[in-house]
Order: sequence, then C-alpha cells, then structure tokens
Amino acid sequence: MTNKVDLIRNFAIIAHIDHGKSTLADRIIEFTGGLEKREMQEQILDSMDIERERGITIKAQTVRLSYNAKDGKTYQLNLMDTPGHVDFSYEVSRSLASCEGSLLVVDATQGVEAQTLANVYMAIENNHEIIPVLNKIDLPSADPERVKQQIEDVIGLDTANAIETSGKSGLGVPDLLEAIVKDLPAPKGNEDAPLKALLIDSWYDAYLGVIILIRVKDGVLRKKTQIRMMSNNATYLVDKVGIFTPKMKDVDALYPGEMGFITASIKSVSDCSVGDTITDNKTPALEALAGFKPSVPVVFCSIFPVDSSEYETLKDALAKLKLNDASIDYQNENSAALGLGFRCGFLGLLHMEIIQERLGREFDLDLITTAPSVAYKIHLSNGDVLDLHNPADMPDPSRIAFIEEPMVKATILVPDTYLGAVLKLCNERRGNQIELTYAGNRAMVVYEIPLNEIVFDFYDRLKSITSGYASFDYEITEYKESDLVKVQILINEEAVDALAFLCHKTQAETRGRQICERLKDLIPRHLFKIPIQAAIGGRVIARETISAMRKDVTAKCYGGDATRKRKLLDKQKKGKLRMRQFGKVEVPQSAFIEALRIGDQ
Repeated sequence: MTNKVDLIRNFAIIAHIDHGKSTLADRIIEFTGGLEKREMQEQILDSMDIERERGITIKAQTVRLSYNAKDGKTYQLNLMDTPGHVDFSYEVSRSLASCEGSLLVVDATQGVEAQTLANVYMAIENNHEIIPVLNKIDLPSADPERVKQQIEDVIGLDTANAIETSGKSGLGVPDLLEAIVKDLPAPKGNEDAPLKALLIDSWYDAYLGVIILIRVKDGVLRKKTQIRMMSNNATYLVDKVGIFTPKMKDVDALYPGEMGFITASIKSVSDCSVGDTITDNKTPALEALAGFKPSVPVVFCSIFPVDSSEYETLKDALAKLKLNDASIDYQNENSAALGLGFRCGFLGLLHMEIIQERLGREFDLDLITTAPSVAYKIHLSNGDVLDLHNPADMPDPSRIAFIEEPMVKATILVPDTYLGAVLKLCNERRGNQIELTYAGNRAMVVYEIPLNEIVFDFYDRLKSITSGYASFDYEITEYKESDLVKVQILINEEAVDALAFLCHKTQAETRGRQICERLKDLIPRHLFKIPIQAAIGGRVIARETISAMRKDVTAKCYGGDATRKRKLLDKQKKGKLRMRQFGKVEVPQSAFIEALRIGDQ
C-alpha cells in the first residue's frame, strides 16, 4: 500500500447511546474484509465482557481497514468507534482530536437525542467534516424524512447527502464507504519533519507492558526509535510498532496521518499521559501538539474492601484500572468505621458503576462503596478556599463564610406528552429553566440544576416518568453559592463518618430520617437500647431507637412479695445503662452497603 497521505481517511463514529454505532462498525469491518465471516462476532470492537452485556461502548477502539474504491484506488480507513454515554464524553473528545471527519449516526426510528447534540458540537469544535448517517432504516417504524428534517432543525447540518443504512443487514454500507472516501478530508503531515505523534490512549497488557495508541502527525515512527514523551521527558526504546485490523498486526513503521500502537517496555501507565506528544529523542520537535483538556472528575465516592486484608489488592487493582482508564482519580483514605480505602473521582454515575463492577469482576474483590457526592468549594471566613470531596473532612461551621456547589446545564429532549412531568421533576430538584424549544412533536428543555441533585437518581427518575423516551446530557458550567448543611449520622451517640453527607437545608430532614429508618432495620439488636440520630452540628433532626434484647430476670421469682421482682429489674436496668456506656455497637458491613444505597431510592 502506498503511504501517500491523501489516500488515508481518519474518521470517528459518533451517536447517542444505542443508535447502532458498534453494529455499523461491524458491517464496515466485514465489508472491507478486515475479518472473515467466521471470525466476526457482534460488537467486535467492544472487547470487554461488560460492554457486551450492557450493549454499551466504554472504551474508544480503533481499527485500520483497506478499501478498494470505485475510482480504482486503495484507501486506508482508520475507524474509531466511540462511546455514546454522557459519562464517557472524555473518550469521545480524545478520539475526535485524532480524526479529521465524523460519521453522525442517528437512529431513523428515534431521531436526534441529547447526547447526539453534545457529540456533534464536540466534532464541530474539532473542525470535522460530518457525514449524517440514518441507521436502522429497515425497521417498520423508521421515518427517514422526519429525522432528516430534525437533523437540519436541531443541529443545522445539511442532510441532502445523508446516507441511509442498516447496521443489521449491511444495507447502504457500500454507499457509506464511497462517501467517506469522497467527502472526508485527507490528513495533513510532513514525512521529513521531526516526529510528532499524539498519544490517544494507553492500556496495560500482562505480556507486552503498556500498549500506547498513537496518531502520527509529522515524521515517521519506526522500530528501535528512541522516543521521548514531551510532558515528562521520559525516554524509551520502541520494541514493537503495529496496527489493529482489528487483530494486532506488526508493521515496520507508522507514517504521517496513520494510527497504530507501539510498545516500549513501559512498566507504568502513569508515564503515558493521554494527550501527550511523542517525539524522536535525537531530533526532537520544538513544540508539542495541542493536546486535549485533562478529564475532570465530577462524582466522588469512597471504596473500601470488605476484608481489610485485601487493601493491597485493591490498591494494585486501581493502579491497573488507571492504566486502562486515565480518567479515574484516587487517593488514600482512612475511615474509623470502614478502615483503609480510597477516595475515588469519576466522570459520572455510570462511570462509577462500571469501575465498581470491573473491580469486582476482573480482580475478584468484595467492596463497600459510600454514597456518591460531588466536589464543593468551601469559602472560609479568613478568605481561604477549600475543595471538599468528602463530607467527613468539612471544617468547623463557625469558620465557614459560605459554600458553593457545582451547577450543570442539563439538556433534555422529550416527546411533548411527557413535558409536564419532566418540568415538575426539574423544579423539584432545585432546577432553574433556561429555555424551552420545540422541533416537531419533541421538546428540548434546558435547565440549570445543581450537580448534587443529578448524582443520585435523577437519570432513573427521568427514564421512568418518560417511559424511557427522554434523553439527557449535561455539562458543568459554574459554582454557585448555596445553603448547604452537613448531616452526621450518630449510632449510640458516636458519629459514623462513612454515613455523613452534604445536602440542601430544605432536604436535610427528609434524607436524615430515611437513613435512620433504614439503619433501624439493618443493625441487629443488642442487649441495650441503641439510639440512631441524624444531626446538623449539635441539633438532632431525626431519631430512631433500636430496642434492647431482654432477658427475663424475674423468671425464677414465683410467689412472694412484688418488691423482689422490682429489685431484680432495677438491678438489670443499672447494668444496661453501664453496658450502654461501654458497649460497642457492632454495625455489620451489609448494613453500611444497604444504608448507603439510600441515594438510589
């Protein structure tokens, strides 16, 4: 194959979750002969079990295909399949930075969704040429004309040349490949310039060490090249250069405009920061490529091993996952109730759920996870500003001037029949309506809502009140002052830091009462009364009491004077008081797990 840059096309597939990106990628791979029919399986680019089970893409994947076009030339197509869920938009931004064009896949039965919009705007920011693709065209409920009109109205893209396809049957795939070759621009690059390659992703392989996915912008990257990472000046000798077809295949070199992988006996993925520029150590480039913004975690929770002896295993597991997913952020934490663990930052709730599941599956760990919370800014009366990720670390209220919480701009697309229920939900969650527009029979509503209100069960509630028809996307906009309080949970008058949480003053009592009621059913009875209280500072706002187990001390007193019984009962009462002072309340691990699920209710 020639290495001429004008025969290369780098493109990403962007769409809302479940609009058929991965299935369409399967058909493109099959049509261009990337894999034989017998080697194909559904969602070939979704390599993790969890991706297949849930039918979602989590990691962006790349594949190089060879396509013989109608003009007689053989083109090299570098395809990137990107995730569609809001939590993985960081993966999407990395993929788009390494491509020149995008296929915008829209389900011909459902139309434009909120995440479609977010990803399209990201592609436009990267100056991409965009080809609209209507998928699932063979379904009886498909309405291509309505969806084309919607793309023009909502996104503003011309759909005169939109390609109609079916990811299931392969209908329209040949036309799509021709459109990619004709309409998408070739990459630019100079083979004789100093080496510049963008580090798109890295992951750990037990045999090869760290594998780095790169896109070469200028120069040529060959085996045995001494490379340098421009962010930290670390140098390595390249052992292996290759491409994904989607099987791994070794090549001699990667040329400008090409995507592929390298290995260089790198032990730690922390040396490979995503968005970094790789250059030749002997003749380095003078300036780095414009990388992409580092990921900013928005949801935080603490993770503890159920068995404290598994702490080191959890530490290693997180380090390995960090290798595979650069957007996880974690640091050590020590809790009086739960022992040693880690405070972790995630890009969203689905991201948090996926990481927990991967820790359980891939490393066989039993974990306790605290309720998710967001990062607040605490302004102290002396003028200092603290970032608070964990409610247990909140300073004394007398030192606090005010607290700011993160706000998000939430875009919801919903059929107009469900609009009333959606507006009610957003207003309940302290939302502030910014705009409301219509495209046909669908409404697009934009709200400003505190992130804290979205973190718990907003998405599930939205799906249930709209029968699954609403789509939702959000981006963090700013921090705003808010009347927030820290609610402590006291068990037998001792504060349990793992159960502390921050919430708005108006909701403190309801949430506190919910947790107290839940704990009353979860903590086993002891030989003495156990009070469970929710308190703001020194003021108790909710209380439940677990009654004591009682031994019948008067069983041996039959007949005789009633004062004998009274005397025994008084003696028992004193003993119970003493026991309550010195007695330790054993809170089972399962009680923590169940109580912390209160956020999902």
